[in-house]
Amino acid sequence: MSKKTLVRYAIGLAVSGAAWAALPARAAELQIRETVVAGLPADGARTAILAAARAFYEFWNTGDERLLARAIAPSFTDRTLPPGRPQGPDGPAFASRQFRGAVPDLSVTVDKMIVAGAYVTVHMRFRGHFTGHLGRTAGKGQEVAFIATDLLKVQNGLITDNWHIEDNLTLLQQMGIVPRS
Repeated sequence: MSKKTLVRYAIGLAVSGAAWAALPARAAELQIRETVVAGLPADGARTAILAAARAFYEFWNTGDERLLARAIAPSFTDRTLPPGRPQGPDGPAFASRQFRGAVPDLSVTVDKMIVAGAYVTVHMRFRGHFTGHLGRTAGKGQEVAFIATDLLKVQNGLITDNWHIEDNLTLLQQMGIVPRS
């Protein structure tokens, strides 16, 4: 790696750290184990991209819809929209409420966050206990732990698009809805 690249990388880490430190204290509860920044956007754009992504995952970690409002654009589009979920900004809030009805103690840990220009790829782990209801199935307190990966597009400091994939087979097996093979 060239000296210039190392300096840019160090500046990027310092700026992203400062951007996270400026968020409300509650946002510090979200664990991010690794962040990779590539194709560095300008300092202001980088700060805005990281702030939007952090607010989005803190929303998933807490269910606090005020964080969601700070993270996504009015034109937000879910590019892998599951059946039954509304399109647009109401979709993630709807999904969170539905899932928290089944797993009230839901939490998320971001294992890896990769920023490349206006795009953010995030690999995360969800955890909790199935104590509520999912459809006609009542939880019995069983632990759930599954992975998911998102690709976000961020413009003007707000998430405009999300492509996502979740390990739903593992989740449904843990909930007892689908038999384990």
